Amino acid sequence: MKIRIQDLEVRKLEFALQFQPGELDLGAEVRQLGMLATDGRAELIREHHGSHSVDDIRLVGKFDGRVEVGCARCLEPVEIAVRRSFDLLYRPLESERRADEVAIHEADTEIGYYAGEGMELEDSLREQILLAVPIRSLCRADCKGLCPVCGGNRNQQPCQCESRMPDPRWEALGALKNKLK
Repeated sequence: MKIRIQDLEVRKLEFALQFQPGELDLGAEVRQLGMLATDGRAELIREHHGSHSVDDIRLVGKFDGRVEVGCARCLEPVEIAVRRSFDLLYRPLESERRADEVAIHEADTEIGYYAGEGMELEDSLREQILLAVPIRSLCRADCKGLCPVCGGNRNQQPCQCESRMPDPRWEALGALKNKLK
């Protein structure tokens, strides 16, 4: 859904959308499960900076859905509920012409940028969904992970691989020990 400055000059834009799995590109690591619902509004905030004004877009809303990611230890699928509210501010990219190195304030880190006459709601929504997904997800708290030797899933069956690989720097000493036996 395109959010255009022209439309926001007339009135706020209210939205209530549902996205089917695959409509939002969440990347290779995250897969949407079922419907993802979002609702909110976009509004124009005109800021006056000396002799000129800047048209910011304020995006306020929430989303609710489920995604699937791989377990950080065994790579099995993990289902996660993603639910979050957001209040975002976007400024035109061309309004920020600065020198190569500048000091920014903490408030500047909260501002996103759009190019041209507007922005896509789906881009902001994708970003917020990915931020709601934990960095590391486990299929269960006691997940045993994959065997580093054979690659088998230790949750499904125990493997007989030697869990500690000998340090190759001690091989010469081990050979000497075997000779003395």
